[in-house]
Amino acid sequence: MMTQYKLYDLAKVIRSKNSGPFAITLDVLFDNPDIYYKIKNNGLIDKKLISRLYHIPQEMISQIVFYDPALGFKITFARKISSGTSFDTDVYGAQQHAPLGELVIEI
Repeated sequence: MMTQYKLYDLAKVIRSKNSGPFAITLDVLFDNPDIYYKIKNNGLIDKKLISRLYHIPQEMISQIVFYDPALGFKITFARKISSGTSFDTDVYGAQQHAPLGELVIEI
């Protein structure tokens, strides 16, 4: 039987940060190889999902990279508003991981 978990509950680390003034990077690291490889091998994280979670077109997502030695993946996408300009609500990009952390995954 499959159980539902939020990504926050499965990952050891979920964080976001600026990747320059015009992009955000999300990092997700696991301490359990089984969970990492289930997420990776089942294609659960893709541009379509990130587009939906962050309300951005897929063209704004520049990369999704899985890195097996670290049991983690990195997602980089363009910011809607550059860091530090008018209407920017997170100058460091440090609070942008929340939608991804709330993602429900069945394992």
